[in-house]
Amino acid sequence: MTEVTSGYLHGTSDAEQARLARLNLSLNELSLRELQLNAGDRVIDFGCGPGQLTRAMAKAVGPDGFVVGFDGSAEQIGPALAPAGGEPPEFDARLGPVEAPPYRDGERGSFDVAHARFVLEHVAAPLRVVQEMVQAVRPGGRIVIQDDDHAALRMWPEPCGFAPLWESYILVTARNQNDPFVGRRLPALLHAAGAVPTRVTGIFYGGAGGTSVLASVVENVIGLFDGVRDRLLHVSGLTGAEYDRSIANFRAWSGRADASMWYQFHWAEGIR
Repeated sequence: MTEVTSGYLHGTSDAEQARLARLNLSLNELSLRELQLNAGDRVIDFGCGPGQLTRAMAKAVGPDGFVVGFDGSAEQIGPALAPAGGEPPEFDARLGPVEAPPYRDGERGSFDVAHARFVLEHVAAPLRVVQEMVQAVRPGGRIVIQDDDHAALRMWPEPCGFAPLWESYILVTARNQNDPFVGRRLPALLHAAGAVPTRVTGIFYGGAGGTSVLASVVENVIGLFDGVRDRLLHVSGLTGAEYDRSIANFRAWSGRADASMWYQFHWAEGIR
């Protein structure tokens, strides 16, 4: 089997787009609160994907602000580039790789905030991206990064068959030349890129058994697994029947009254 060597692990299928939309709905309010944007801020969003959070940023900074969101995938950002019904876009959507932002003349070094969420995990050279984020903002501007550390997951009691799936998912991520533990390195990356780290925190993601919150979190994780199912089977040695049984156990586990899942999306910010 040929392994993908770099880039976004999950692809741009309709199922993946729907998963991302649901994840955005559950996280955007929390992320926006932590961002603490001001009216009139100039913001650049690295790897904005479909742009749900970027649109919320544009509303937060108001008519006197300016928000650029860009992504290297035309499939991901396509709807923002050409809004339905001829409506004007809610932010300045552009196509371009996160390592080389598609600036207009004079923009580089002019932004108040550079932001990236769930980007560094999926690139082969995260420091290069953070360096560009630092160069995107003015002196004193903020660099804000949200990303994963898959070792942050805790569950009780552990669902039967879950551990091999999660361990294999981490291995698939690493074989894709991505970093499943980049979250713990965010302040170090800011420092190495020439920024001064100023704050670390986290966005909680989890819930208690029998609640709709935990059920939706479990479905998101199942969506991650299903998106790379063939690769999971390859690295884990599981059969398709064993995989299906583990997924069914995981889904049923979310309805247990004594179940709990704890995860944290890591957050770090610094100033130029």
